[in-house]
Order: sequence, then C-alpha cells, then structure tokens
Amino acid sequence: MRTLSQIGEIAGKKILVRDDFNVTMDENGKIQDDFKIRASLPTIEHLLKNQARIILMAHLGRPLEHESIRDLTDKDQRKKFSLRPIAERLSALLNKEVILAPDCIGPEAENLAASLKKGEILLLENLRFHKDEDDNNDDFAKKLSLLGEIYINDAFGNSHREDASMEAIVKHLPSFGGFLLHKEVEALSRIRQNPERPLAVIIGGAKISTKIKLIKEFLDKADNLMLGGALANTVLGAKGLAIGKSLIEENIFPEVKKMEITNPKLHIPVDVILSEDKNGQAENRVRSEERREG
Repeated sequence: MRTLSQIGEIAGKKILVRDDFNVTMDENGKIQDDFKIRASLPTIEHLLKNQARIILMAHLGRPLEHESIRDLTDKDQRKKFSLRPIAERLSALLNKEVILAPDCIGPEAENLAASLKKGEILLLENLRFHKDEDDNNDDFAKKLSLLGEIYINDAFGNSHREDASMEAIVKHLPSFGGFLLHKEVEALSRIRQNPERPLAVIIGGAKISTKIKLIKEFLDKADNLMLGGALANTVLGAKGLAIGKSLIEENIFPEVKKMEITNPKLHIPVDVILSEDKNGQAENRVRSEERREG
C-alpha cells in the first residue's frame, strides 16, 4: 500500500481525501461522538502543513433508504443527513474555515474545488445523496475524480465496501493510503500475524454480512471474541431468539449457523433494552435467554 508520505511534493495540488465521518447524531442534528472526525486530523493537518488544496468527501447515514428523501426534494430530510455539522466541527478542531459544497459532484463543486487556494479546505456534501455511490458507479467516480489530482483513502471503517468513492475512483487518480488507514492496517496485520496473548477481540457494527469473514478468522485466532452492536442481532436471531423490529439479516442465518455460534470463545449480548419506539422510551432490560419466540 502506497502511503501519504510517499506522494512527494503536494504544495498547490488538489488532494481528494475519502474520510469516515459517519458519526452518531442526535435528533437535533448535534454530533454525539466526534472520535472519527478527530481520528482524521493527522492526515488533514499534514496536507495543511504542506500547503495542499484539500477536498474532503464522506457519507453520513443512509439517506436514500428514507422514502422522503429519494428525490432529494424534502428539505428537512436533506438537512438531517447533511455534512454541515461535520464541517462546523472540523472548523473548530482545526481552527480554520471548512467550506461545505452544496453537492459532491457537478459545476458548483467543481468551481469550488478549482478556486481553492493553498491550505484551504473544501468538504463535499454527503456522497450518499447519490445512489451511484452505493452502486460503485464508474461514471460517478469519474465525476468525483475531476475535483482532484491525487486520491487518498483514509476511511478504514468503510474500506470493506465497494463504493464508488472507495473502489471505482482509484481507476481515475493516483491513489495512496492516509495516516489513519495505514495505522489501522498496520495494527490489524500485527494482531492477525503475531498477536500478544491473551487476545480479546471486539467487533461491532450494523451488518454482520460485511464482517463475517473477519469474525470467522478471529474466532479461530482469538482467545475471546465479543460481538456487539446491531450485527449481534443476527447471531441472536440465528439462535432462535426474538429480536423484534431491530435490524437483522435473516438471509445470512445459514452462514452464521456454520460459524460455531455455540463456541465458548464467542460472546454475544446477554441482555438488551426493549422499547416500543426507536427512541428508547419506556425501556425495559431483559435477558436474551428470555426472548425466545412464543
């Protein structure tokens, strides 16, 4: 993997950086945890120090899965998934203005990118306002590539996805890994190849389908493997437990059942919070063993 430090002279060059800014937001559009934003700073600060013209891009949530925003005409829904709070938080952390483009492609984004001066930062609006991002569409990736001269992937948390801004775009620009990506790959490689013992691994996220290969590998290598987040629902469901209306991937039950879900090294949640609505009101805490169907 070619890293950021191998690029050479970047002063004045337009550097297109794919970041992971998919942070948790509250109902008022406030960032609840800015860890992912702060983790991106070393790469951005390096580019600033070397007088690059910086164009950042990222996604937030899954807006196109919401019916009211499919045509992008619902202003309230568009605001809900806008990266404006990310731009504001970045500005505060860097003590520097971060310009937010109204879209991630098109004439306005191109003009803003072209007019950037050395050491200035542009953040493109949510990539997932376009279905072509999820579809890994090459034409969409080419439009993104028009904004920069060099591409940097610093979104380790999204690198397992075949998105246009992650995969198709590398066909159109010289590509490098950012400092965060390099750090994460280095740490993961060390754990996979020569781990210190005892080794406990925690894996979370929304969908187990995107992580099942990694889970199987660490189930073999780790002393203890703990699953959390929504992906644990699918394991609970495969064991025959009721998970209500929570996110679950029933289509992958057969593969999950082959994953040694009774292995004593595999640990899944033993209790959950139940609620009549997604906001967690009137919550109860029950043991998962008590949640069997019927």
